[in-house]
Amino acid sequence: MFDGIAGSYDRLNDVMTAGLHHRWREMGVMLARVGPGASVLDVCCGTGDFAFALKKAVGPGGRVIGVDVSEEMLDVAREKCGKNQLYVEFRTGDLLSLPFTNGVFDACTVGFGVRNVADIPLAFSEMRRVCRPGGRVVCLEITQARIPVFKQFYNLWFDHAVPRLGRLAARDESAYRYLPASVKRFPGPDELKTLMEQAGLKNVRYEILAGGIIAIHHALV
Repeated sequence: MFDGIAGSYDRLNDVMTAGLHHRWREMGVMLARVGPGASVLDVCCGTGDFAFALKKAVGPGGRVIGVDVSEEMLDVAREKCGKNQLYVEFRTGDLLSLPFTNGVFDACTVGFGVRNVADIPLAFSEMRRVCRPGGRVVCLEITQARIPVFKQFYNLWFDHAVPRLGRLAARDESAYRYLPASVKRFPGPDELKTLMEQAGLKNVRYEILAGGIIAIHHALV
């Protein structure tokens, strides 16, 4: 499914979020607390926007690796390296079985990807495993709106407008029907916090943005 929408993914993200997804990722970078020379892993990296934001933070002396199961998404990310003049290493890999040894990264991030995995606690356990002690894990994800009036608008937008945009721009309405369905079955912020704690992460906290539709969880290893 993600291979099929890779070519239109960035354009639709800009439309669906009015470009705000870049700011949300920048906040995720800030919460990862990585600086020049740091080593960071971005999982479920898609077309690479979170990884590129991290690369700006770690600088030329730092290292960022992006991992995803979709080769088509990774191809788009690799093409963007030259356009952005930022080098990120993109690899094929599964979040539930990361191809790295223990404790090799200063931080591990995931943006809009955890809701797509079959085993959320295992996903966070793998992210924790590959980070050094004292490192940080950051999860940026869509959540369900809580403010009554905004919630009604959000549901109309997600359930009706988003699939139509997918049909027009990506010629794949089913993929963008999957998006609201995946959000509705995804754990709320408090439940996700508990799952992260069960995976062994410490001092788990979260911030709610964009009228309640975006949650950024962050924790210590």
